[in-house]
Amino acid sequence: MIPLSGPDITMREIEEVVGVLRSGRLSIGPKVEAFEKAVAEYTGKRYAVGVSSGTAALHLAPAALGVGEGDEVVTTPFSFVASANAALFVGARPVFVDIDEDTMNIDVSRIEDAMTPRTRLILPVHVFGLPCDMEAILEIARKRGVSVVEDAAEALGAEVGGKKAGALGDAGIFGFYPNKQITTGEGGMLVTDSEKVAKLAASMRNQGRGETSEWLEHERLGYNYRLDEMSAALGLVQMERIGELLERRAQVAQAYDERLREVGEVTVPAEVEGMKRSWFVYVVRFAAGIDRDEVSRRLHDAGVESRPYFPPIHLLPFYREKFGYKPGDFPITERVSASTLALPFHGRLTEGERDRVCDAVEEAIPRAKK
Repeated sequence: MIPLSGPDITMREIEEVVGVLRSGRLSIGPKVEAFEKAVAEYTGKRYAVGVSSGTAALHLAPAALGVGEGDEVVTTPFSFVASANAALFVGARPVFVDIDEDTMNIDVSRIEDAMTPRTRLILPVHVFGLPCDMEAILEIARKRGVSVVEDAAEALGAEVGGKKAGALGDAGIFGFYPNKQITTGEGGMLVTDSEKVAKLAASMRNQGRGETSEWLEHERLGYNYRLDEMSAALGLVQMERIGELLERRAQVAQAYDERLREVGEVTVPAEVEGMKRSWFVYVVRFAAGIDRDEVSRRLHDAGVESRPYFPPIHLLPFYREKFGYKPGDFPITERVSASTLALPFHGRLTEGERDRVCDAVEEAIPRAKK
């Protein structure tokens, strides 16, 4: 079976992690600080706060910006569920805006219509590593006096007009799960230019301990969201290799593009002028007459793993029960969701494996017509 994803790990990462284990300093140490500095410098932000996951960063960013009970957060229903859950974590309500059918990102033209006097935050998601129209989003935010947190968990290395995605709003977050551009196993990062936001996030990740507090003194409500030293050591080497890692992924994506754009009834990922995608997953879309799930079953039978990306958040059981969402509420998201499929994708995917995947897709399509 060709797996959906896989980390790109060398002996350098292994040696660094083993070095931490031998040091006896496994938490709250120099590797986290060095990793934070590397990410801050890469993104061009003043501060970076390492945490245990991208989801933890999504929780801390709105919390540090003062979003809370009764507020509203405008975001997309086409994402990993954590982006919407982040609003609920702080007592706010996620307000969904349908997506652009081509980019699969939030439709900026619909954002203002979704805003109310309770809106405190816009949370755009750079879906599949393709940046949102941040210039337009920031203009709306400035006009309406609200904050912006970029969910760049899938977009480390992406650029908007030459600027790094995740570094344009009041705060940005990244995730380092094993299928991401770089990995720490689990782990995430919050970046910002605000000293206040950075200090609050750093305190809340460590049970609310203040910057100068004694060991068991806690100034505010906090969480155990610390990033450990082993993960940071792994991430630090990955950041040193990031140019190589991104280039490998881009080469795999280009090879897929060249082969699959010639296949009828398959649409390859979109390109947008002025936007540089950082390749997270490779998601294709099938024409209306193709049963996506049948394609996936046939790929599995051919030894190729695949997965639908993403189910609409508003139709997940919890959201339907809590907010009363139903099919048809966000029709573009639902249509895109029903027709997209992630194919095996990582930087070490061989030419032979890519050919197997593409052959399997070509063979599946005629047999998957509705």
